[in-house]
Amino acid sequence: MSAAEAPVVELAQRRGRVAAAISLVRPRQWTKNLLLFAGIVFAARIDDPGRWLAAATAFVAWCLASGAAYAVNDLHDLAADRLHPAKRRRPLARGELTRRDAWLLVSALLVAAFTLVGPLGLRSLALLAAFVVLQLAYTLALKRVVLIDVVAIAMLFVLRAAAGAVAVSVRISPWLLVCTGLLALFLALGKRRAELCLGHRGRAVLAGYDLGLVDQLLTAVAGSTIVVYVLYTLTGHQSAWLIATIPFVVIGVFRYLLLLRRTSRGEEPENVLLTDPTTLAAVVGWTIVAAAIVFATR
Repeated sequence: MSAAEAPVVELAQRRGRVAAAISLVRPRQWTKNLLLFAGIVFAARIDDPGRWLAAATAFVAWCLASGAAYAVNDLHDLAADRLHPAKRRRPLARGELTRRDAWLLVSALLVAAFTLVGPLGLRSLALLAAFVVLQLAYTLALKRVVLIDVVAIAMLFVLRAAAGAVAVSVRISPWLLVCTGLLALFLALGKRRAELCLGHRGRAVLAGYDLGLVDQLLTAVAGSTIVVYVLYTLTGHQSAWLIATIPFVVIGVFRYLLLLRRTSRGEEPENVLLTDPTTLAAVVGWTIVAAAIVFATR
């Protein structure tokens, strides 16, 4: 092929500072913080505007804190991101924002997050502080320690669930926390498996993982998740009718395992949720049935 016939590769247009700043804090990932609404829903307090305002305030604050955590992660990994085929498109790696810009943004987001949470009480402040500290520890060290990395991810989700209950002053269900932790651990292990299959060696911790071990752990955690959820429906404080939601959980967990084995689509669990019809149907079905039972029997 001659030089004149060579294909032209169009480089992505550089973003403005505002667009780059928005990209840096990854708002697409903030859907994880919807877990903060679990407390008000499972306590059947949906008709309490004051509690909804508190839950929404906590949700916004945790989204801001999450954005700050993503920015700190990119600041810490800047050199490696510039060499990564996909991550080099991130705002800092592309030079769309300076390190000073990023640190100013992190400071503003954290100040705003803690200011919002302050009126919700000391326990809410403590849980947000624990979340920020654990995120920082994950970025600086824990994400490079085999198994500890996925446990840390699970704990971040447990903190979200606890914060949602504390924000609206309802009892923190131990069942909710255990189920949340196991499900988050299951998804984190699935992400590691997908990364191993796709050969993403840019993540240092993958060198310590073995596909066979990850498959064994996935099977164990998947089984534990289902067993704990069944026990919750049988012995928890909610209606025994929640037994009717068990099939949705089983289908969702098994479907995710199937996708991991067949397509390695677990690298981005949130994308599986939004793009796989079976998984989406299981989540929507569980939500509708669980909400109907909770509100019909309160």
